Amino acid sequence: MSNKDLYERVNTALDKVRPFLIADGGNVSIEKITDDNKVMVKFTGACGHCPFSTYTFKSGIESTILKEVPEITEVIAI
Repeated sequence: MSNKDLYERVNTALDKVRPFLIADGGNVSIEKITDDNKVMVKFTGACGHCPFSTYTFKSGIESTILKEVPEITEVIAI
């Protein structure tokens, strides 16, 4: 599977949680997908400095990506 295919699938997975982030004035972007299928994501807007971002990352972002795209080995917030 190409990196482009993984990017599209991860982006589709993130689209499931983006409405919640956007409602609070934030968002998330894919910064990089490594050759060993690790995804690096970055919170933007209000999410970048929100005290609940760790919880949002673990329970929303990470869990959704790992569930929807099982080829991904790790999700890293940068």
